[in-house]
Amino acid sequence: MIRVLAVDDHALLRDGISALIGNQTDMELVAEASTGREALEQFRKHRPDITLMDLQMPEMNGIDALSAIRGEYADARIIVLTTYAGDVQVSRAMKAGARAFLLKGLLRKELLETIRAVHAGHKRVSSEVAVEIAEHATDEALTPREVDVLRWLSRGNANKAIAAQLSLTEETVKSHVRNILAKLGANDRTHAVAIALKRGIIDL
Repeated sequence: MIRVLAVDDHALLRDGISALIGNQTDMELVAEASTGREALEQFRKHRPDITLMDLQMPEMNGIDALSAIRGEYADARIIVLTTYAGDVQVSRAMKAGARAFLLKGLLRKELLETIRAVHAGHKRVSSEVAVEIAEHATDEALTPREVDVLRWLSRGNANKAIAAQLSLTEETVKSHVRNILAKLGANDRTHAVAIALKRGIIDL
């Protein structure tokens, strides 16, 4: 039996996963968790073969939980579940040790097959996610400072306020904003924030 742990802060999604797995003869849902911290506790307790991990969760996000589990159990096989095919988010999750990346909209179609593939030692990235990664493969990455500026932009701050928060001059912030727009191919600040959220560069 493939023993599965489902981690998601939405009970409805966990119920859906439970129903899908419940119909299979070769797998069982051994535990559920609704936060990253709970995920770590449940993993220690049950040592599942496969962990299904949501990325956006309160307290501790999915990537931090993934890193924590893999830090203790290097052979943990974790499938990341997400609503968005953000390429930056995917890269982060893969670097943290995720074995597969699955869009929540495709669970019914691809979940069981992905669980079996990862259990057999394979890695899986759904085609939508692969397209997103390929599209931005040659993009110039934002610097950590540009990501900081972008976070403050996403909260609706003007250049002057951002400069004060980050101990920069207003001119430096303007220069960072220009670079951000150019690198993301954005028309304006709002557009830049929307692109960054979609790609997983920042989250709200």
